[in-house]
Amino acid sequence: MRTRQKKRASFSPNYAERINLAIDHIFDRLAGGDSPRLTDVARAAGLSPFHFHRVFQMMVGSTVADFVRDRRLHRALFLMAYSPRASLTSIALDAGFSSSSDFSRCFRTRFGLAPSRFDLCAWRAANREQLESIVQQAAPDWGVPDSFKVRTLPARRNPDGFKVRIRELAPRSVAYIRVRDPYKDNAVQSAADRLVQWADNNTLSQRGWLGYQYENPEITPLERCCYHVAVEADGFTPKGEVGRFRFPAMLVAQVEIRGSIELELRALQWLYGVWLPRSGYVPDDHPCFEAWIGKPFAHGTAHFELFAQLPIKRGI
Repeated sequence: MRTRQKKRASFSPNYAERINLAIDHIFDRLAGGDSPRLTDVARAAGLSPFHFHRVFQMMVGSTVADFVRDRRLHRALFLMAYSPRASLTSIALDAGFSSSSDFSRCFRTRFGLAPSRFDLCAWRAANREQLESIVQQAAPDWGVPDSFKVRTLPARRNPDGFKVRIRELAPRSVAYIRVRDPYKDNAVQSAADRLVQWADNNTLSQRGWLGYQYENPEITPLERCCYHVAVEADGFTPKGEVGRFRFPAMLVAQVEIRGSIELELRALQWLYGVWLPRSGYVPDDHPCFEAWIGKPFAHGTAHFELFAQLPIKRGI
């Protein structure tokens, strides 16, 4: 297991709201191919750049510049893993770097060597080992057999009979709670309970429920991941830990999942590792969604009913 970072300082709900606005601004600009500027991000949070810089670093654990760089590097690693035919130059540009040399320089600073020499398979294997350890520790509660190993998935012949449906999704706005360190204890379930209560109070509990994280745990160390519990919602004012974000229209590859966490992880690895490389599509720059059938954790943690929705676009 990797050493956990120091516990971040505790801030008021007002500051959580401001940081949510700042991160949403960054995600929105990155999705549009722009480079977020500190002054603009600070303005989105309603703070002066000087004070905002300190607050952001204390709450998020990195500077804005490092946060943006890590997002771009995550995107680049993701494309290197799931778009193997793409050149490093096209990957660099798709990830938001100004050039391949800019990408190589940032990559070398972060990982100590050039992207062409990086052992991505070993990196993913190490992260899978960490994920496997977390899942195994939770096995009794999640209904996972003792023999479960994430690294053994998926079977290329699709023994579970997963079927992909290509769907066009309309733009959707969501109310969300951002969960840092989501693989620790019951952090996600606790956040889901709070959002369900908020939705009940605002007559929104019958809307579509989503879960998503921008990071892939096979690419990003678990302590750097951040999960979002969300419900589709319009016409509300974000406040405290409940933020608001709007996703554009997108094309997704959807797989229905009804079973244990083991089945969901197997479905995701089949979707990414078997279906995607043969599909003619490449992953789009949006998170993979868990679209719950009903409310999140309606059946506890031993059984899940949801659709996995992988945003995609036509390959070049």
